[in-house]
Amino acid sequence: MAMRVYFMIRVRRSGGRMLPDRAAVEREGRGMFLVRVVGFFLLMAFLAMYLIGLAWIDAFTFPLPAWLRWAGFALGLLSAAFWTWTQVTLDTQWSAQLQLTRGHHLVTSGPYARIRHPLYSAMLGWVAALALLTANWIFVGLAALSIAGLVGRVPKEEKMMLEAFGAEYQAYMQRTGRFFPRL
Repeated sequence: MAMRVYFMIRVRRSGGRMLPDRAAVEREGRGMFLVRVVGFFLLMAFLAMYLIGLAWIDAFTFPLPAWLRWAGFALGLLSAAFWTWTQVTLDTQWSAQLQLTRGHHLVTSGPYARIRHPLYSAMLGWVAALALLTANWIFVGLAALSIAGLVGRVPKEEKMMLEAFGAEYQAYMQRTGRFFPRL
C-alpha cells in the first residue's frame, strides 16, 4: 500500500489523473469498475479483520501444510519485489485506471521487455500468496475474483494500447508474453 500511495503521489505531482475520467470508466465498463473498487475495499477490510484476529474469520480456515504456507510467503515476497520493480519502471506512466497519461509512451524496458502485463502478474502472485499464507477460504475467493477481474480487464487494456500505439504495440505483443515471458 505504501508503494501504491507513493506512486499515486508521483503521478499526481507530474500532472497525471488519479481518478478516472468518463472515458476510462466506459472503457473498463461501469460494472467492472464498481466491482474493482468494492473488491479492493473488501480485500483491505478482510485483511485488517484477519490481522486483528477476529474469531469468525477462523471458521473459514482450512488445513494446509506448513511448507505450502511458507511457499506462499516466498511467493508474496517475490511478487512484492516484482511489483515494485514494475512500478519503478513505469514511474509516472502508471495509472490505476484504463487511461493513458499525458505524453504517454510505450514502456518496453525492465520487466516490460519480456512481459506485457508484469504489474498484473505481480498482483496475481500476491493474491495467490495471500490465499496460501492465510489458508483461508475468504482469501481464496478474493484471489479467484481478482484473477477473473484482471483476466477480464487485459483485453480492454490491450485494445486501448493498440488504438494508441498501433503497429508498435502489435509488434510488442508478438514478442512478449501476456503474464509470463514468452519462451
